[in-house]
Amino acid sequence: MGASLRGQGQTRRLALFGTKGVVSRCRDFTAEALDDWGWTPAVGERGAVVEDVLLLVSEMATNACLHAGGPTELVLRHGPDGLRIEVADAGAQPPHPRPREVSLPGGHGLIVLERLSQSWGWAPTDGGKIVWVQVTSPDRQAGPPDR
Repeated sequence: MGASLRGQGQTRRLALFGTKGVVSRCRDFTAEALDDWGWTPAVGERGAVVEDVLLLVSEMATNACLHAGGPTELVLRHGPDGLRIEVADAGAQPPHPRPREVSLPGGHGLIVLERLSQSWGWAPTDGGKIVWVQVTSPDRQAGPPDR
């Protein structure tokens, strides 16, 4: 069964507290969901999409750790067009690019979101905000998997 059919319409949630090990927990949770939904094993174009999704999750969780005290929840919404990834945090400030300092590392998080996702955005919540990205299903990007 293709990735666009298996698990379609499913939502998975991971409650998060603190920042210790949170990025790897988010990646592991996402990798398991992608496997259940048939996105893996992935090679070629499909593999690139899966790696992009895991990098996006890492960047979003890391940004929440660095700028908002850590993520409070990771939500994965698998639909007919792909995957919506949402990271909630308690920070009230909207995401915005930092001025690039050649002598300092970092500052690429939002550039990664912009380049690797179909679209991204954020929405305020009662307790902070949600940052989200939309990723196209590998079946829609690369056609049916090789048989």
